[in-house]
Amino acid sequence: MITFSATTILVLALVAALVVAAGVWAYSTANRLDRLHVRGDQARHALEAALARRAVVARSVALTVRAADPASADPAKRLQTLADRAERTEWSDRETAENQLAVALAAIDISLLPPQLVAELADAEARVLIARRFHNDAVRDTLALRTRRPVRLLHLGGTAPLPTYFEIAERVTPAASTGLEVDTVRTSARVVLLDEQDRILLMRGHDPQTPDMPFWFTVGGGVEPGEGLRAAAVRELWEETGYALDSTYLRGPIWRRVAVFPFDGELIRSEELFFVARAKKSFDPKAADPTVWERRCVSAYKWCTPEDIVKLDASGETVYPYHLDRLLPEAVTATGGDDEPEVRSIR
Repeated sequence: MITFSATTILVLALVAALVVAAGVWAYSTANRLDRLHVRGDQARHALEAALARRAVVARSVALTVRAADPASADPAKRLQTLADRAERTEWSDRETAENQLAVALAAIDISLLPPQLVAELADAEARVLIARRFHNDAVRDTLALRTRRPVRLLHLGGTAPLPTYFEIAERVTPAASTGLEVDTVRTSARVVLLDEQDRILLMRGHDPQTPDMPFWFTVGGGVEPGEGLRAAAVRELWEETGYALDSTYLRGPIWRRVAVFPFDGELIRSEELFFVARAKKSFDPKAADPTVWERRCVSAYKWCTPEDIVKLDASGETVYPYHLDRLLPEAVTATGGDDEPEVRSIR
C-alpha cells in the first residue's frame, strides 16, 4: 500500500491549486481577448461607416461649391475625386486616401455652403473623429493584452491577426466650431451606469459661484492627455463612485453631446461621449479619488428611474443631458444588444 507524507500531500495540493489557478486565468484571459476582438471588429465597421458618410458629404460639398463659385471648380473637382478614391481604396492604403480628403476639405471656403450643409459636414467630421478614437482605443487594449509574454506563449489570442491603428489627422474646423470665444475646450467620457432595475446613477452638484442652483448629471469627466475614451470612462467611474469596471463591459459610445456653458467663471466647450454599462447590483457610491471641485460641490448620489428624472427637472434641479428620461430606454436596450450602437447627437 502506497502512503504519502503530509509534506507530499501539501506539495501536491499546492501544485493542483496552481494548475487550477493557471487554468482559470487562461480561460478568463481568452474570454477577455475574445471580447476585445469582437469590440475591435465592431469599431472598425463603425469607422468605415463614418468615413463613408464623410465621403458622401464631401461630394455634396464639392457640387455645392462648384455651383456657387465657378472660380472654385478645380478644388471642388479635386475634392470629389478624392472622395470617390477614398471609398474605393483598400483598407491598407485608406489612411493616405483619407488624409488627402481631409486636406481637400480644409481648403474649401465653407462660407459658400448653406448652413444645413455646414452642419452636416461638421457632424460627419465629428463622427469620423469619434470612430477613429474608438477604433484606436480598441486596438490599444487588444495589443496590450495580446503582446504579454504568457498570452503569446499559450497562444490565447488564437489565429486572429494583430489589429493595427488607423492614423488620420484630427482637426478643428470652422464647420465644427461654435463661433464663441471659450476659455477651455475639452473632451469628456461619461458613463450611463444602470443597475439591475434599469435605474441610472446620477450625481448632484453645483457651480462654485452659484451654490443655490444645483443640477444632476451622469458619472464622468475630462479625458486626460494621451488617455483613451474608454480608459477615461472607467477611471472617472472609479474615482467618482468607487465602482471598478472592466472597460470591455462598456457599450458605445451611444451618444455625443456638445455643450457650451459657464462654470466657475469660465466659458467651457465640452464634447461629451456617453458610454453605457450595467452594474451587477445597485450600490452606495463613495468617491475613491474626488477632485477638489467634487469634494466641495457634489452633494448627493441617486439611482433614478425616468419618473424620478422628470420630478427632479420639475423641481427646478436640471438633469443633464436634457430629456434623459426619454433617452434612458435607449441605453437599456444598448446593454442587451450584440452590436455596438451607432453614436448619435443629443442635447
